[in-house]
Amino acid sequence: MLCLDLCLITVKVGLRTIVLRTVEYRCAVPQGDGGIIRKRLGDRETFENYYRKQRKKQARLVLQPQANMHETVDGYRRYFNQIVGFFVVEDHILHATKGLVTRAFTDELWNMALSKIIAVLRTHSSYCEDPDLVLELKNLIVICADTLQGYGFPVNRLFDLLFEVRDQYNETLLKKWAVVFREIFESDNYSPIPVETEEEYKLVISRFPFHDPEIEKQDFPKKLPMSQSVPQIYTQVKEFIYASLKFSESLHRSSTEIDDMLRKSTNLLLTRTLSSCLQNLIKKPHIGLTELVQIIINTTHLEQACKYLEEFITNITNVSPETIHTTRLYGLSTFKDARHAAEGEIYTKLNQKIDEFIQLADYEWSMAESDGRASGYLMDLINFLRSTFQVFTHLPNNNNDHASMSGKVAQTACMSACKHLSTSLMQMLLDTELKQISMGAIQQFNLDVIQCELFASSEPVPGFQGDTLQLAFIDLRQLLDLFMVWDWSTYLADYGQPNSKYLRVNPATALALLEKVYRGMKDTNKKNNIFSQFRKNDRDKQKLIETVVKQLRSLVNGMSS
Repeated sequence: MLCLDLCLITVKVGLRTIVLRTVEYRCAVPQGDGGIIRKRLGDRETFENYYRKQRKKQARLVLQPQANMHETVDGYRRYFNQIVGFFVVEDHILHATKGLVTRAFTDELWNMALSKIIAVLRTHSSYCEDPDLVLELKNLIVICADTLQGYGFPVNRLFDLLFEVRDQYNETLLKKWAVVFREIFESDNYSPIPVETEEEYKLVISRFPFHDPEIEKQDFPKKLPMSQSVPQIYTQVKEFIYASLKFSESLHRSSTEIDDMLRKSTNLLLTRTLSSCLQNLIKKPHIGLTELVQIIINTTHLEQACKYLEEFITNITNVSPETIHTTRLYGLSTFKDARHAAEGEIYTKLNQKIDEFIQLADYEWSMAESDGRASGYLMDLINFLRSTFQVFTHLPNNNNDHASMSGKVAQTACMSACKHLSTSLMQMLLDTELKQISMGAIQQFNLDVIQCELFASSEPVPGFQGDTLQLAFIDLRQLLDLFMVWDWSTYLADYGQPNSKYLRVNPATALALLEKVYRGMKDTNKKNNIFSQFRKNDRDKQKLIETVVKQLRSLVNGMSS
């Protein structure tokens, strides 16, 4: 007769021991009864088919995860325990019985299960945003794979899945560190780090590789050029590398593979996460010019520290950086890009501030005479620029790199500001909404431009050669001189010559301003009721203007044809 026996199987799964219940069957046949044997053989075939059909159904139930499995490690653990238990029982049945199941049936069942397991884990791991939970999932996959491999089940596809889980782990790490970086930037005061004692100094350099012989010679208290976010960022990058390394444990990977993985994940941290945080920081409204200058200094020091991060990874993996396939860290480009963005933001914010002052301009375009002094808005603007550029000149120039960097930024910012101011003033004169201008207004405008030129010649930042900075206002200067001196004969005679006194004055610009002045003169004379009865010099001036206007129009038409 057919008998079923209950058996207990003890399975070691990692550090956990699982006791499984399974069945064995025996077929006892009375001696000498061939008919009964044939009947029993039929019963056996029926039972085997029934058993295999039921085990397939049971496998599908075992492989069905709970909806919230991805929320806790216990959910994943129960899932893997079910799978391991099921297939260890199946392996025991395969070896403890004869014919109830076959290797082909077990392999078919495992391949079906493996595809389902991978699909389930791929879906549920994508929901997980906690790196610690993803790490626990990785450990469970490894334990499950190692256990089932010990029973002869092929598990290469499970180990291949770990590459996808590793990518998910890195994504969760990157999101976590993005929050860390943002908090560091938000808490920074963007001022050089003050150190009062030797102990404080040693504490800072123990967290960040900073060495400057000139600063080391200074007495305490003293200041380090970077702000407090620099050592904090550097420390957190190292913590990220440690966290990334945890995934490689128990994966049986070579040192070269681990080194490559660490470098690639660190590159993602630098070029994507940290770079994005820096770019967002630079664009924040509350980040002013002083903070932007400090960010430039900070990124310079972080860039210089990249070589120490290379060494840090090398010390962990013992893989020489000279190895032909070694991935390099791309931190240099990250910090250079951030520095360039900060510089660009400095120029943008300066120009925006200049625009704010320009909007305060309130010229009386019909004034008969100038006030004899520069406009108040312009003097306020120049005072602002002067104090702003003092921030640049007071940067910590403890070494040539700092001096060169801060000098370059200061010079570019100053030149950009002067050019923008000159362009804004020119646009004010040529504004199409402004229909007429008196010569008194031209004189007042000239006084303002003189103050701009005096500012440029006062060397607001060091390093400019000769009158380089003053040349930012050369277009305005030549245009105003032409009108102040009323030197039209020279302008028209020398036009097009390389050594022309008014080389920078475009005929269209001169024409536009002259027409405004002409309309202003006619309006003034009309108000004085003498427009129809010019004195001789007024009639001569009118004829001269009409003649010059015709010639300027001819030049403009010649340029456009």
